[in-house]
Amino acid sequence: MIAPDLLTRATAAQRDVDADPRGFAATAAALVTEARAEGAVEALVVALCAEAWAHRARLADHRAKSLLDEAAALARRHHLHRRLGTVLVTRAAVNHELGALGSAQRDLDAARGLLDEAASLQHTLQQAALHQNIGRLAAAAGLYRSLLAEPATPVDVVGKVANNLALIEAQRGRTDVALQLLDRAAAAAEQVGPALSASVVDSRGQVCVHAGRLTEGLRLFDEAAARFAAAGLPTGELFTGYADVLLDLRLLPEATAAAARAVDVLESGGVPLMTAEARLRVARLALRSGDLAAAAATARRASDDFRRQHRRAWVARADVVAVEAALAAGQAGAGELRTVRAAAADLDRSGVRSEAVHAHLTAGRVALALRRPRPALADLALARSMSRRAPVLTRLDGRVAAALECDLLGDEGSVLRHARAGLRDLVRHRSALPSAELRALASGHGAELGDLGLAVLLRRGSPRRVLEWMERTRAAALTTLAAAATADSHGRDVPASVAPAGPAPRPAAGDGGDDLAELRAVHARLASDRDPGGGTRAELLGRQGELEARLRRATWTREPVGAEPASTHAPGSHAPGSHAAASVAGPAPVAAPGALRAALAGRVLVEYGVHEGEVFAVVVRPRSSAIVRLGRLATVEELTETLVFALRRLTLPRPAAASRAARASADAALSALRAALLGPLALPPDAEIVVVPVRGLHGLPWSALHDGAVGVAPSAAFWARTATAAPPRHPGPTLLAAGPGLPGAVDEVRALAGLHGCDVVLSPPASTVDAVVAALDGADLAHLACHGSLRADNPTFSALRLSDGPLTLHEMESRGVAPRRVVLASCESGAHVGYAGDEVLGFVAALMARGTVGVLASTLVVSDVASVALMCGVHERLLTGATLATALHAARADLDTDDPRTFVAWSAYTAYGAG
Repeated sequence: MIAPDLLTRATAAQRDVDADPRGFAATAAALVTEARAEGAVEALVVALCAEAWAHRARLADHRAKSLLDEAAALARRHHLHRRLGTVLVTRAAVNHELGALGSAQRDLDAARGLLDEAASLQHTLQQAALHQNIGRLAAAAGLYRSLLAEPATPVDVVGKVANNLALIEAQRGRTDVALQLLDRAAAAAEQVGPALSASVVDSRGQVCVHAGRLTEGLRLFDEAAARFAAAGLPTGELFTGYADVLLDLRLLPEATAAAARAVDVLESGGVPLMTAEARLRVARLALRSGDLAAAAATARRASDDFRRQHRRAWVARADVVAVEAALAAGQAGAGELRTVRAAAADLDRSGVRSEAVHAHLTAGRVALALRRPRPALADLALARSMSRRAPVLTRLDGRVAAALECDLLGDEGSVLRHARAGLRDLVRHRSALPSAELRALASGHGAELGDLGLAVLLRRGSPRRVLEWMERTRAAALTTLAAAATADSHGRDVPASVAPAGPAPRPAAGDGGDDLAELRAVHARLASDRDPGGGTRAELLGRQGELEARLRRATWTREPVGAEPASTHAPGSHAPGSHAAASVAGPAPVAAPGALRAALAGRVLVEYGVHEGEVFAVVVRPRSSAIVRLGRLATVEELTETLVFALRRLTLPRPAAASRAARASADAALSALRAALLGPLALPPDAEIVVVPVRGLHGLPWSALHDGAVGVAPSAAFWARTATAAPPRHPGPTLLAAGPGLPGAVDEVRALAGLHGCDVVLSPPASTVDAVVAALDGADLAHLACHGSLRADNPTFSALRLSDGPLTLHEMESRGVAPRRVVLASCESGAHVGYAGDEVLGFVAALMARGTVGVLASTLVVSDVASVALMCGVHERLLTGATLATALHAARADLDTDDPRTFVAWSAYTAYGAG
């Protein structure tokens, strides 16, 4: 009587463990003990399978296999043939994850013929999963479809089958079909249990990544992580998918950490199959980060693992990464060309279109490097044709391949056509991203297309067309924010400077308001000599990092401005809202030459570019334009480093001889930079110029390089917008605010208050973040004299220090405030972090994108005391109607630059925009 009852309970436990491993693991283990004690062999076999499956769910596959080996031996000894078939199918799944794919196949072959109809469906499911992980996607898909078509297929198998088939369809580029399958899987999972539900959410995140819906993928991975934790499931495989989406978003440090964590979790769990896949992600990230030796070594190790597992398509993926590393190191030869072409052919057969396109593009690059045009053309043409109607990042690979193909054929017009089409795709992709940081990073996907088009136009020599081309990518990530800031809720364009005044919104708790408040409290404790909370500095820094990471991550997953991600659709198709997205986020066009010259009003525009390491400038004068070649970027960067070092030395108390040496070094560097960047342009000494720098030149003290007034902007289009912005009908108030720890700042604010008869003056302790932000909203002119800090590691947390903590760039963006004109009398407040694709992030760019027409800021560390005279001189001119550029130029002329700190202030400040 006991044995039948035990068998019933063991059978139920096997079903329950599959649905909820954590919830029923203890039940399965207890049944094993009970069955052993009772000598109930058949119940013991079933209970051993149940306990083994619970261990497998926790990645304890070796323990699971041990239990299944015992179950198989018992079933054979007692001639329990039907139970043996079930054990073998279960053990095949475990051997599969252990990377013993040959053993898994032998178990499945041995199980065939031992199973009843219901167990045969599980057998088909495991056979299909084995095909899928080996890379035989067509065979796997056929078996999965047969299971879905079978009316007798139980709901748990339907859920798993629909989930797995969805991943295959996504790899083949059929993401709409994949999402429909996941809807079916989710419906089944609701009837099954939390383990399957968690897997389905994870798969939906992966499909969204394949579709190019990256921020939606991130949100789904967050949800999946919570479900995995609730179900007691390990997260190693989840981190692998998370690394993929972070890689596509170009968040390389975060992606690298996720991939490394996946390897650690999976390797410690003894799951070679998934460990090898995670290791391949690590190799790809090392390649993207420029660590070519690590990329090659890790890719080779992953390739060896895949070979042992007989996973040919995965070997091909790893081989492509190893060849890319060799190519980047200048070490790719005929052997690498053979390897990557064979890998591309294997990936063609696997049906994974995105991987195949990238492999053919890599093969084409290697052939080009080896000067072998015939194979280059063949592989580039395959990459181009296979990328059609694929998700956006794969289409961009295809556009690069097409442009390289046309360049090799000498068809310059088609190079430009493909480059333009790719950049248009990138505009739509970028517009679907929710933060300035992600949009800036995304521009890197188009950097090579930008370079290919630029090379053609530089050869043709038209200044107008070169300028137009550079403006396609210059600060393009800011255009979504700029357009949103200058359009009301009905889509009517209105100047940002006349938006209704009122208190600036405080972020709600769900928008990070509580985290921002705690972050300011942590900063205050770090700045205090004695922390009232008793925390160690290490603990506080750790908490600061946690809060910043949480706040930053929240910006990655919020709803994007405007529209559904149009990047999921191929060219010629339109997602709902995609027209709106394009209108908001398209490249800000350069005005026609006549209109641009009218906006310049006699000024000279100098827009810099870099091609193949050489700096050039497009110079737009009142009656002519020219392209001027200027020399190596590396030379300019070395001179800039020398100058910055010398100016920093001049801010420190030093013996007179040391100060003289630092000053001589600074003067020499300034003279050399002037000769390199402006001398060849032959500009009149007193000409007012507008400078648009390129990456590598943003940190230069431009006002110190030219004798006339200088204005700087992220792009010519942004500068023109500030020049043509309508003045407010009712100017807002003037705000003067000083931060803590700077006696000179308080003196500066008092002096300026006397000049302005100012409406709003905030000094410590009244100059809190909330008070300053509320006063900034709607202000006509704001002057902030406080400590500033640039965070090159995390630019959105660059900050201005106020009385109760930092006002970060993150918070400025989230609150959306932008006075008409701003003076940032703060160290490094004008510094930018540059990104691939001619993008920048920093206070100045963020303010201009929000509608501010003029900013005065420093790119260097300056003395607060030495800045007082300069700031007073600037404001005196502003009161007479001068622009920031002309006011700064006139005020600098009044300074005694023999004083080292005054000379630094004379050098450091730059005017941005036309206001």
